[in-house]
Amino acid sequence: MLYYLFDYLDKQLDVPGAGVFQYITFRSALALILSLMISTIYGKKIINFLRNQQVGETIRELGLEGQTQKAGTPTMGGLIIIIATLIPVLLLTKLNNIYVILLVVTTLWMGTIGFIDDYIKIFKKDKQGLKGIFKVIGQVGLGLIVGSVLYFHPGVTVREKSTAPVTFNQTQNTIAPTAKEIKSTTTTIPFMKNNELEYAQILKPFTDDYHQWAWLVFIPIVIFIITAVSNGANLTDGIDGLAAGTSAISVLALGIFAFISGNIILSSYLNVMYIPNSGEMTVFIAAFVGALVGFLWYNSYPASVFMGDTGSLTIGGIIAVLAISVRKEMLLPVLCAIFFAESASVIIQVSYFKYTKKRFGEGRRVFLMSPLHHHYQKKGYHESKIVTRFWIVTIMLAIVAIVTLKLR
Repeated sequence: MLYYLFDYLDKQLDVPGAGVFQYITFRSALALILSLMISTIYGKKIINFLRNQQVGETIRELGLEGQTQKAGTPTMGGLIIIIATLIPVLLLTKLNNIYVILLVVTTLWMGTIGFIDDYIKIFKKDKQGLKGIFKVIGQVGLGLIVGSVLYFHPGVTVREKSTAPVTFNQTQNTIAPTAKEIKSTTTTIPFMKNNELEYAQILKPFTDDYHQWAWLVFIPIVIFIITAVSNGANLTDGIDGLAAGTSAISVLALGIFAFISGNIILSSYLNVMYIPNSGEMTVFIAAFVGALVGFLWYNSYPASVFMGDTGSLTIGGIIAVLAISVRKEMLLPVLCAIFFAESASVIIQVSYFKYTKKRFGEGRRVFLMSPLHHHYQKKGYHESKIVTRFWIVTIMLAIVAIVTLKLR
């Protein structure tokens, strides 16, 4: 909203300084500061409201140290993240940008699913919450929307690869791309010199007009990624500050990719895919990072509030959509390695338990407890140490992911 106001003041009334809102970097910095202020200042009010409404976490007895002290801690704190993200986004972004629209829809969609799940757990006294099948239906529904929009919307394009340089028009003071913008399902393969993969190529052995049927591959891939990452974030949210901290680091790295991919000069210099209009996501990302860091003010050990599924499912959905939008979804196993490790530990634990029970008559375990962070708790590590080390691992992997811009 403010973007359009200042755009009018700059172009129609020629107000000095109003043109600064044209810069993505300025609006991103403003979004970061505003979201931090909202999440830290008003976060306390939201926590008090949740406490007054008796929105307290019900803790299952898992035999973990300090577990009983957490019972009754307010949950649904994901509302802080959602509110602190959306207010700066609505004020500072170009609201007609298709990528921003998709991210806002993702935030509200996944936030609603998580809210319903938390509501059932707390007010209906059902520890299972929303049934798994309904969660999956919601995730698949979002995947269908995101995949269809990214594939069919005319505003979602990439710049065709060209060896010709980007030209600068001194008369009009504009940068002119030397290649046309095209619809494509091309994505980036990390650490490869010729690092682009066209999903449509998967259908090449089956039909000659495979480009027309690329959506048959692309949309299911989008559905799978959104479902996997959102569930991974949900499993990671088990100890104070883990999900919020690791997510902030991963999202910050994706923000770098979004800014570069949406900037024709930087993308040309680094020889990465130029995605027109994708740079606007940087403002959303800045607001989201600010909201996550502000939430950590209250969620760090000992937590004053838990994000609940309202926050964790939203976080996972946003990260997935961001990665797909900047064509960096193949970097998710690196950027979100903690999410995938947590998910893998649960899959391995459950599968091995069922297998050994069937074969030997008694279930055996690979980990002392799953997800993975509980395994280390059982080994005697304090949760603050576990969280800090997981943050460090995520920082190192985020650096590795960023290095892929040049290391091929």
